Amino acid sequence: MTAGSFKITIHMVASLDGFIAKKDNSVSWFETTDHYEKGITVSGPDIQEFLKTIDCYVMGSRTYEHALELSKSYGWAYGDIPTMVLTHRTLPIERSNIEFYSGDPEKLVNELLKQKYRNVWLVGGADLAKDFIRLKLADEIRLSILPIILGNGLPFFDHIGLEQALHLKDVTAYKSGMVELWYEIKNS
Repeated sequence: MTAGSFKITIHMVASLDGFIAKKDNSVSWFETTDHYEKGITVSGPDIQEFLKTIDCYVMGSRTYEHALELSKSYGWAYGDIPTMVLTHRTLPIERSNIEFYSGDPEKLVNELLKQKYRNVWLVGGADLAKDFIRLKLADEIRLSILPIILGNGLPFFDHIGLEQALHLKDVTAYKSGMVELWYEIKNS
């Protein structure tokens, strides 16, 4: 990313058959027992340095509620990074770095996010990701595929309603059997 540039990355974790959660919204399947010898390990200072490059997280209200529930067992996954939750509902503010936004996603991006941040990650949910793609607000998709077929659940791309060209930037295989596909969205 060049100095002064702004980028929104959609990050999603999915099963091989494209589901991001089971029907009961559980994600226990994220903890894989698979092992891929040629893969790399995700941990340590490298991941911490990478996470420092993210200026802001954006998520929908159901992702926020799920993250709050998971934080009771695992801690808040997004640290002290500013987090914008898109919702029309009144939800609890559990941390000082949480803001709520209820309005037009284009206005959010152009009038709020671009003014404050450079590297924004949209981390859920599926409907919000689809809206950002349809509105041409997202620049990249980083899709992490876990070695499991769920058979049903909440799909990542369900009825997106448009064809979207992508450019593969990178592929990374991890020791856990997870594969990350990193695509640039061609918004020309």
